Amino acid sequence: MFDDIVTLSRHFLEINHKAYERYFLGTHALKQRCMVIIGKRGIGKRGIGKTTTLIQYLLQHAKGDALNKKILYVQTDHFLVANHSLYEIAEMFQALGGEVIAFDEIHKYPDWSKELKSIYDTLPNLKVIASGSSALEIHKGSHDLSRRAIVYRMHGLSLREYLGLKYDLMLPTFSLKEIIDGHESIADNLIKQLKKRKIRQVFNDYLNEGYYPYFLEIGDVKAYLITLEQNVHVTLESDLLAIYPQLTGSTIKKIKQLLTYVAASVPFAPDWKKIKSMIGVSDDRTLKTYFKYLEGAELIKIMRAFSGNMQKTLSKEKIYLDNPNQIQALTVGESESGTLREVFFINMLQLKHEVSIPAQGNFMVDGQWTFEVGGRNKNNNQIKGLNHAYIACDGIERGIKNKIPLWLLGFLY
Repeated sequence: MFDDIVTLSRHFLEINHKAYERYFLGTHALKQRCMVIIGKRGIGKRGIGKTTTLIQYLLQHAKGDALNKKILYVQTDHFLVANHSLYEIAEMFQALGGEVIAFDEIHKYPDWSKELKSIYDTLPNLKVIASGSSALEIHKGSHDLSRRAIVYRMHGLSLREYLGLKYDLMLPTFSLKEIIDGHESIADNLIKQLKKRKIRQVFNDYLNEGYYPYFLEIGDVKAYLITLEQNVHVTLESDLLAIYPQLTGSTIKKIKQLLTYVAASVPFAPDWKKIKSMIGVSDDRTLKTYFKYLEGAELIKIMRAFSGNMQKTLSKEKIYLDNPNQIQALTVGESESGTLREVFFINMLQLKHEVSIPAQGNFMVDGQWTFEVGGRNKNNNQIKGLNHAYIACDGIERGIKNKIPLWLLGFLY
């Protein structure tokens, strides 16, 4: 019965509504008729905050009224939904005056993309917003929705958002240009707003537990990291096979070996000959395909060389794990601080900027700013002679001149 789906919708709208809003709703207008939000696969459906965002979006449309008949939330893997197709639900909803419908965990529903296509083509007055945890599944299905759906990627928490969720601190965002030009006063003001909390300790906590909102539900760092590791295995053993059914158990084993090697070595420029020998692959093409699988599953980041006219193009790429918490979960022993710093830098910048590897310095941002990332004693030697060059420095609360506190980049979104 459709009434059961409406009742279920109102139940989820009530229990999953959170007051804190992530960057996503403020950054994206979400005005298209069909939209799909995907997130990092790291911790599955309760990971990046997609469900909360869908519900906040619906309630914004209904001016906070969860009983409003113009909105409907559908958890696609719920047993009550199994008795209806998504199209049937959407058709009944629109017939009753519905305007906005949200399908959560859409990738778990068979032929979801074809159903969304039919809804879009047949019900022009209905707005559809969907979410999925598997970037691989969404990428596969989105081909059926070309020219119809806009796919948005939702990033993990910034340091600012982590502080907002954990300590209920409403802190502002800053553009990269604002931070470069005014980091001394910005850092001073933020530190005052933290009151008795030490920014360096809070930053270290973020590197351990702060990338996914669900850390609050777990409440224990060790358990949280175990969950992250378990979901990496789900990605490799389930998601990859769902998208690439031709992969054999032996191939999956080799890809897992490759990820283990990356986790122990990052960041590194791949030595193809050495890696081929280690995991038993005979040719470069196969090995690069394995890296492509890992990148598509958002388990690694491949940072490519800057190719501007004023810089030399590097012949090698640098490969990192996806985020600081993932590094902590997959690394045996203590994580390398330099790697954590660089991955934090990449994650905070990539939402709004292009980040690449220059010939001099660690990172080039938007082809105009060069950054060296390091500890408190890092100096200008690696960026000497460069214009618009800066040090993103860990281990300091406040910076001076071109030496910017690394943690401050956590306020870009």
